[in-house]
Amino acid sequence: MSIDKSLKRRASLARQRSVLTREERIKVLKDQERWQDGRSPFGLPKVRVVKLVIKKVKKAKAEGDAAAAPAAAETKDTKKK
Repeated sequence: MSIDKSLKRRASLARQRSVLTREERIKVLKDQERWQDGRSPFGLPKVRVVKLVIKKVKKAKAEGDAAAAPAAAETKDTKKK
């Protein structure tokens, strides 16, 4: 069976996944102390997916990063020669 493309793990996903794998659900249940040893891994209870909110970068920091990016590009070009 193939994996849905929304669940494939690339370097990092652009958005939060809304579905957990069975292993991830069992881990969350263990963390919440709701998992009993010897229990069947089928028919697991629902587990809430925690969505992380990423704060936006401040303008001053973004401008500093933008100035550093061309300098980094120049060093890469000189290494290729």
